[in-house]
Amino acid sequence: MDYATLLRLRRSALFLVLGSAATLAVAFYFQWGLGYVPCKLCLTERIPYYAAIPLGLLALVLPERLSRLALGLAALGLLYGTGLSVYHAGAEWAFWPGPSDCGGGTGAAPATVTDFRATLETTRVADCSTAAWRLFGVSLAGWNAVVAFVLASVSGTAAAKR
Repeated sequence: MDYATLLRLRRSALFLVLGSAATLAVAFYFQWGLGYVPCKLCLTERIPYYAAIPLGLLALVLPERLSRLALGLAALGLLYGTGLSVYHAGAEWAFWPGPSDCGGGTGAAPATVTDFRATLETTRVADCSTAAWRLFGVSLAGWNAVVAFVLASVSGTAAAKR
């Protein structure tokens, strides 16, 4: 058994789990803490992270060959997420049209009219073709493409490297 290889796989798996969890935590903070309602593409972009966390946890404990498989599957899912995020960011920049059925979602139903008014003041509805927030000119979808690509690269490299 090559302990150096196994250690590299475990470090990559831990990076994958922590990176995916942090990415979802930021998405949930924007949704629940700041009141941004995610669009359909935003919600779909989270799916690779939902899958990457258990795959990364499995890669932490499985034997080398199965760890490679788990990391490889996570890398493929995150590459899909990268492509989806690039598509989303391109729609926000009007490089191409976004999906025609994409609009803002809805939050929880308010209990009273006062709650409804408060919700109207704090909720920021996002659609797929409008960037709800930018940092250094890059939207959340753009940053998601970068993060997903980095995580896919680390996972895929660890899975493929002998």
